[in-house]
Amino acid sequence: MGDRLRLAVGIMGNASSLLLYAAPILTFTRVIRKRSTEEFSCIPYIVALSNCLLYTWYGLPVVSYKWENFPVITINGLGIILELSFIFIYLWFAPTRGKIKAGTTTTMVMVIFTVTAIISAFVFHDHHHRKVFVGTIGLVASVAMYAAPLVVVKQVIMTKSVEFMPFYLSFFSFLASVLWLAYGLLSHDLLLASPNLVGLPLGILQLGLYCKYRKRGIIEEEPSKWDLEHNNLQEKPKHIQLSMNEDINGKI
Repeated sequence: MGDRLRLAVGIMGNASSLLLYAAPILTFTRVIRKRSTEEFSCIPYIVALSNCLLYTWYGLPVVSYKWENFPVITINGLGIILELSFIFIYLWFAPTRGKIKAGTTTTMVMVIFTVTAIISAFVFHDHHHRKVFVGTIGLVASVAMYAAPLVVVKQVIMTKSVEFMPFYLSFFSFLASVLWLAYGLLSHDLLLASPNLVGLPLGILQLGLYCKYRKRGIIEEEPSKWDLEHNNLQEKPKHIQLSMNEDINGKI
């Protein structure tokens, strides 16, 4: 019963995490359409790649015992594919300076991951010490990944508007943290549970802010609410511009 419950929680955690990892698809569809990265930053996707690499390695039988953490492998494996796709698109359309910065940072992440994998495989000779080593480094990567939304949280507090903090992203972030925290506890694995002790309070904070400011901040362009980079650029929605033009023409 315990193993079945843990597996069920892991599957639900996979679903909620997949929605989070796939959210930037709209952003990069826009990049491809405009053939420009504009002011977008690639750093959040590189940090997410680091997190996915480390936890995929953590879940493999080299570090974990046999396939005890198979759900961790599946979602982070998908995360690697998605994040690499986003980074590749960014490198393709970014200006030279952006390519150098993103390329250098990605290379550093790959080097750190490679060194971590080599040390865990050849220096430590039992699963416990390998899990502690890789899990500790993964915790640092997770904290860095969860820290990224703090910029948006600050913006919401300053503007008293949730226009730049889509509800569904906040909700799925909260849900993923709850599910993976439960999965870690059911697995008696604090190294899997502990990163979500950071993500869970942040998710609660985001939902609380949304409930507080949702009536004050009206999202002007519904189709783009999942496009975080578009929101961060604070572009004026096209239908507002059209309304202004019509109003001006009417007065003339």
